[in-house]
Amino acid sequence: MKNQGTIRELLAEFIGSMFLLTVVNGVAIMFSSHLDGDSMNVILTSAIAVPAILFVIIELFGPISGAHFNPVVTMVMFFEKQITAIKSIQYILAQLLGGIVGIMVSHLMFYHESGGVLFISEVARPDFNYFSEGIGTFMLVFAVLALTKTKSDKATFVIPLLVGGNILATSSTMFANPQVTLARMFTNSVAGVRPVDGLAFIAMQVIGAILAYIVYKLLFKRRTEDIQGTSLDGSVKKIIH
Repeated sequence: MKNQGTIRELLAEFIGSMFLLTVVNGVAIMFSSHLDGDSMNVILTSAIAVPAILFVIIELFGPISGAHFNPVVTMVMFFEKQITAIKSIQYILAQLLGGIVGIMVSHLMFYHESGGVLFISEVARPDFNYFSEGIGTFMLVFAVLALTKTKSDKATFVIPLLVGGNILATSSTMFANPQVTLARMFTNSVAGVRPVDGLAFIAMQVIGAILAYIVYKLLFKRRTEDIQGTSLDGSVKKIIH
């Protein structure tokens, strides 16, 4: 039964990651090649389509796997002891494979435009795009940790809104996800990223996630201590009176 549960979780991470990349790259192909749009159209439509698919996959797969779809999210959940080391590795492999399959699916949907299934991207995203990825990932991972800690029931809305807003607000257009970055190295669409920049993105994403975890621990450790202190004070006052 335990193995069956793990298989369901991994399948959920795979399918969710596949859906995400199918939409991310499908939008780029649709509005840049198929409809002859400019980069502004691609960014604006991505800021609508990506949050929409995030809402869907979080709702669908959250109860099964926790809806990570992102290796750095899995990494910090391991730090929080929410997931074992072995399962973390399994999750990340499922996410990476799902993302690459999603890119392939998007190419097949628009085969008359793409002309193939997998490519090596030549889209350059250098310099301060790297910094942007660190900032975007910091914001995303901190939000995930905070929402999880507070047991918020609004994560399905908050995470997509954060990503959609940062697609418009960050110079890199908010990858903030190593599996998304890896998959986008294998497309010839405007959504791609050349491998040298993609590897730098991944490095900055990991750094951003670790910094987010450190800040989260500082803030929420203090919050927990305050709550415990308040509770203790209240108990003492009751005893005195």
